Parts: sequence; structure tokens; C-alpha cells
Amino acid sequence: MSTQYVTFRIGEALYGVEVMRISETLGHHPRTPVPLAPMGIAGLVNLRGQVVLTVDLRPRLGLPPLAADAESMMVVVEVADDSISLLVDEVGEVLTLDEDQFESPPDTLGADLRELITGAFKLETGLLLTLDVDAALAA
Repeated sequence: MSTQYVTFRIGEALYGVEVMRISETLGHHPRTPVPLAPMGIAGLVNLRGQVVLTVDLRPRLGLPPLAADAESMMVVVEVADDSISLLVDEVGEVLTLDEDQFESPPDTLGADLRELITGAFKLETGLLLTLDVDAALAA
């Protein structure tokens, strides 16, 4: 059996989320900051009249914050009947991958990162880490 994943880069790593969890991918949108928001909350965006929370996963992934002038992209995911926008460096392509190629997360990942990764696929171009969206946003 195979599953389709939307891929994206954050830092040097390539991540994937099942297509069924994604509502859309978008270029840079201006964000309204949220006062006193916890680290990782990048602000709010207006998507066709719907106010959507934007989350920067970089702190959870142990990466430095994006530069204030960085042109990040957004991957809008569905979480418990809500839309949440994830900031990513670059949106990749949709890949159809066979489940028999799926492996457990590599031992080389740090403990914090392992909590957010459900597994990995070995691609010709490197490793695709499958992101557990619910765990990543639970923090």
C-alpha cells in the first residue's frame, strides 16, 4: 500500500505530512503578532476571511528562529477541525511512497526531535522524516 506525502524543508531537513492532513500550501503571507504568545507562535494570518494560527516549528525542532525578513512559506494542516498554518522554509513536492519502505525514526535524531517524528523514508536525495503534526502542535 502507498501513501502520498506533501514534503517541505525546515532548515536542512526534509519533512513530510500525509496529503490527507494538508488543506493547502501557500507562499509568504503577512502575519499579525500575538502579544505574549509562547515561543513558536508566529502570529495570525487571514486566509480568505478565516483567521488561522501560524506556528513556527523551528523552536520545537531545535533550530534558531527565522530571520524577521525571511520569506517563509506556509503549509496549512487540519488539526481537530481547525486549520493551523506551519511555517516552512520551502514547500517541496507530493511524493507517493510505499509503506514497506517506512522505517522507524533514525537513532541519530535527538530525543526532542524523535517525539515529533513517526518514521522515515530513505529517498535517493536523502531522508524524508514524517512529522507527527499533532505531537508537534501539542507543545
